[in-house]
Amino acid sequence: MDAIEALSIPISILVVDDSSPDGTAEKVIQHPFYGRNIFLIRRPIKSGLGSAYKEGFKWGLKKGHDVCVEMDSDFSHDPKDIPRLLKAIEEGADIANGSRYLDGISIINWPLHRLMLSLGAGMYVRFITGMSLSDPTTGFKAIRSKVLEQLQNWEMKTEGYGIQIETNFFASRDGYTIKEIPIIFTERRNGQSKLTLSVKIKTAIRVLQLGFWKDLGGIVLFIGSN
Repeated sequence: MDAIEALSIPISILVVDDSSPDGTAEKVIQHPFYGRNIFLIRRPIKSGLGSAYKEGFKWGLKKGHDVCVEMDSDFSHDPKDIPRLLKAIEEGADIANGSRYLDGISIINWPLHRLMLSLGAGMYVRFITGMSLSDPTTGFKAIRSKVLEQLQNWEMKTEGYGIQIETNFFASRDGYTIKEIPIIFTERRNGQSKLTLSVKIKTAIRVLQLGFWKDLGGIVLFIGSN
């Protein structure tokens, strides 16, 4: 909360919980800032990361926020990096992506197979779609509301982490500026990854579809920053 309060701008923190068994919703409700700056969407069944983000974005737009920041709630993403993402937005970016690979590999405590999977996924996405992002699958980003308003007009298909790829792809296609900001990613302290084989396969197929789409409509160049 210290990093958030230091921003000196109106902030709402939304937790989207898919009936997780670890008591996340209860902990949110018990927080002293609940109902003031901290809010909760509690969904009855697990409906996927993609739909969770979409519902969260709709909530942010309804509340009139100018920018939405998406991030993992397990401290894999450092809240202290949020001001750096917002600065990129202030400087003109429509999307600011927190990149784990812009300044080399900046990941702590990941096993080798996870790192290889992530690096391989990034190479695959870049090759198929033509996007030049160093980290196209990052889940830590700040997005202007004008971009989020277009989500309903985009052919968003994936239910898992592929929503990150789709957002970058369609935003670039429509001429929005994406800027990368280097971050340090730390492996989660508790719990396990929800990245199943089924999600991996569906995302790989979706990337192929986007590649065909790119060949028909072209692609724009991303802007990276050190």
